[in-house]
Amino acid sequence: MRYRRDDGTIGATNGFPTKTAATEHADGMETDQRRGTWIDPAAGKVTVGEWTVQWLDALDVAVRTEDYYRSLLTHHIQPRWGEIGLAEVSGIKAAAWAKQLRARGYAEATVAGVMKLLSLLLADAAEERLIVANPIRARRRGRHRRARRTERIWANPVEALAVADNAARLPGAGPGAAILIVTAAWTGARWGELVGLQRSNTHLDDGAIVIDPDIGALHESSQGLHLGPPKTAESARTIALPPFLVELLRVHLDTHDHRHVFVTSERQLYRRSNFSRRAMRPAADGNHAHPRADLRLDPVKLGLTFHGLRHSHKTWMIADGVPEIAQSHRLGHILNDKIQQTYSHVAPEVERRLLDALADRWHKAIADRGLAAAWRTTSKRRA
Repeated sequence: MRYRRDDGTIGATNGFPTKTAATEHADGMETDQRRGTWIDPAAGKVTVGEWTVQWLDALDVAVRTEDYYRSLLTHHIQPRWGEIGLAEVSGIKAAAWAKQLRARGYAEATVAGVMKLLSLLLADAAEERLIVANPIRARRRGRHRRARRTERIWANPVEALAVADNAARLPGAGPGAAILIVTAAWTGARWGELVGLQRSNTHLDDGAIVIDPDIGALHESSQGLHLGPPKTAESARTIALPPFLVELLRVHLDTHDHRHVFVTSERQLYRRSNFSRRAMRPAADGNHAHPRADLRLDPVKLGLTFHGLRHSHKTWMIADGVPEIAQSHRLGHILNDKIQQTYSHVAPEVERRLLDALADRWHKAIADRGLAAAWRTTSKRRA
């Protein structure tokens, strides 16, 4: 049976047992064309791999998001579905595949991310009228999976200080890494916000750092390192510093002339993976498992990550009775309660109490550690 497409070209389809069946199908196609609901049978033969190329060309998301999508496509979706026509992908087949991924040991978050991306691909294919509808729907049968949220490991002030002390002793880290860790723990700022922080946004005379709305974070992607906006609009903020941290940063900035506040000992911008391997992991976990380590470090807080320092800061503020609105402003969050977000403000005395509590935590941690460390002094030094 031959038919005319919307663009005037001629297509053909076969497989009808009788002429009557072919005629009825043709009449149905004409009706759908008049209604604007017709889907070209040939469109569904476009493979998932072919559609993915077009889809990626039109994708307009953050670089790191595109990197994430490409990784899922390369390692999961393309090997399974790349040669399959869009119309051949069914909800049952997709659900069976997801079950197979779980059986292979992939984390639930990974499986969810893969399925969400596959669904997005098919939803956009339906929008472009390549298929009738997205076949992947929310399932209402089978086992209900409620993954227990893993609690983020956080540190108390003594532990955070001990991790910093360990980092200061490491050849691949040093005092700069220690001060970066302390700044994260006592400000709650994100990794990208701190390694992207520049001198021009570090106002020590005013006791604050500024997370710029346009270049307030350092981003890592397949395109390298680049400055850009922080995670959200609310993340652009001014973070007040306790006095001890002002002095630490003042001395730290005297050790180098780079425009960024935190750089490696080679005066290069930090990369997250390198910092984790050279500083954060051995400083938090110890390095007894590495027989060739030049310096032996005892474990402090197994599994503590740099982001865990942000959780630590939040935990300290809760324990100190800091109002939720002050917590959200400091961390760059937005409250779920829109009315409270709109009508609540942080009074100066609240911020003073917050900084006093942070300073108190620092000095108590120093006293509890009972160990002197050169990197914590505020006397002038040169690296």
